[in-house]
Amino acid sequence: MLLQDFYEGKAFDAYTYFGAHLQGQGCLFRTYAPQASRVCVIGEFNNWQEAELSQEDHGGIWSFYSENAMEGQMYKYVIYGKNGRVEHCDPYGFGMELRPGSASIIRNVAYSFHDQEWMEKRTRNFDKALNIYEVHFGSWRLKADGSWFTYDELAPALIDYCKKYHYTHVEFMPLNEYPFDGSWGYQPTGYFSPTSRYGNASQLQTLIDSLHQAGIGAIIDFVPAHFAVDSYGLKQYDGSELYEYPESDVTESEWGTCNFIYSRHEVCSFLQSVCHYWLQEYHFDGIRMDAVSRLIYWLGDEKRGVNPRSIEFIQRMNAGLHHLHPSCMLIAEDSTAYPNVTKPVLEGGLEFDYKWDLGWMNDTLDYFMKTSDERKDYAAKLTFSMYYFYKERYLLPLSHDEVVHGKKTIIDKIYGSYEEKFSQCRSLYMYMMVHPGKKLNFMGNEIAMFREWDESKEPDWFLLEYPMHDSFSKYIQQLNAIYTNYAPLYEWDDDPRGFTWVLMEEQENLFGIKRSVNNESGIYAYFNFSAQNKTIPLPEPLTPLLHSDWEAFSGHTKQVQKASKELVLPPFSSALLKV
Repeated sequence: MLLQDFYEGKAFDAYTYFGAHLQGQGCLFRTYAPQASRVCVIGEFNNWQEAELSQEDHGGIWSFYSENAMEGQMYKYVIYGKNGRVEHCDPYGFGMELRPGSASIIRNVAYSFHDQEWMEKRTRNFDKALNIYEVHFGSWRLKADGSWFTYDELAPALIDYCKKYHYTHVEFMPLNEYPFDGSWGYQPTGYFSPTSRYGNASQLQTLIDSLHQAGIGAIIDFVPAHFAVDSYGLKQYDGSELYEYPESDVTESEWGTCNFIYSRHEVCSFLQSVCHYWLQEYHFDGIRMDAVSRLIYWLGDEKRGVNPRSIEFIQRMNAGLHHLHPSCMLIAEDSTAYPNVTKPVLEGGLEFDYKWDLGWMNDTLDYFMKTSDERKDYAAKLTFSMYYFYKERYLLPLSHDEVVHGKKTIIDKIYGSYEEKFSQCRSLYMYMMVHPGKKLNFMGNEIAMFREWDESKEPDWFLLEYPMHDSFSKYIQQLNAIYTNYAPLYEWDDDPRGFTWVLMEEQENLFGIKRSVNNESGIYAYFNFSAQNKTIPLPEPLTPLLHSDWEAFSGHTKQVQKASKELVLPPFSSALLKV
């Protein structure tokens, strides 16, 4: 790393310089604490007795070499500043002990991957299927005694499951270290430390390596907007507001976390290096950036105006990451109407590859909450997305945020009786798969869970013992398989020629969509969102690929796969057809 780049906010490899690095027979410790009057390191290697670091050229960098420090040993920095003596974990530490402990751990993150074939063929999936399974690692599967699986232990089951359900990628909720289980990782203390809940760096690398060898991509959540306020973390790290804003109305968020200050170049270098670290050292295929609205606007509030320093940071970081990792995806979780989020920086954009279409998510779920009669006046909830869709490159999410905090689960949001909820939920997912845009579904949604997600419990896998849930899961498997195998459903996502409304009878709650590619015959989808039987004339003889009301999916329609010019859709049902 060039120190000049670090000070100017241009560094992407600061972690190779700062932190604890094994060298020779010992370990070199470096930390950045410009306002500290004194810095020491304590750890297992010196019986937790203070060893003083020396300051390098008065540039705020402190260092110390110990011949006794070894891999796997715990350590902390002791910072002396305006707050007196405070013990901190290493901001650039590659490992941390399990909460409530707060020490960093000396780790060697070098790993020999076996995923060369995957890495050479990897793309950002612009013209490929992208079907993401969002997972909270600690609650997807638990051991019989309620304890967590390690990263590598869970790999075989996760791979088999993704293949069974035809998911192309797994998106992991944050795997950085964090103190409070209920924050799900979105209030970090160790940005370079894989959470010790599930193992160490090499075990996480083994998981990603295994996914790649099985042909499955991996995306990680990253929190660039704010960090936990725990005293051992980044807050007032050197006795001053080093990573956060000085005391003001923008210092803390409503979540009780500290907001990063992007006008400090060293902070920008820190965050950019975090992203490069996960992509370079762990071979993640993409980064989903949380709460991007809080980087665009002050505190995420459009009324406060755009934050120019954070806009510059996003642009510099994303352009730099694309240069370093041209086949990796950068995904924005952004609920604002700020323009050009997915346009290149050279065109004035933020240079994300995808933006979560939270407008589509909110409108679609709102539509399905309505009665059949009410939907006649709310057709725009389904059609509006295509008026703005081609302004950005979108990803359609039904994420963890939609199944917690009293919002109800996806199926439970839907209006109607128990059986009607299943009928409509099958149609909801067919509509999602036919709508342009890449896909994301949170764990448990694929088995139609009625209980809201809880980070301390597994999804209700026992539901698969019940016919309605078992058939729903098989329906999702078949629907996903069609999506990933039929190019018209994904190849022209960003081309207006790839989408056509072929039916829009709003007062009848009837809709039809055609997806095509290369001007060839494509895939048709018809939807009956009413409570009555409907018979629809087809533009040409079409053969059913999938009908949401087939008996195999707990419906009432016999499975027929013969070409016809007429389609019968029972209440709340839908069908995919091909020429």
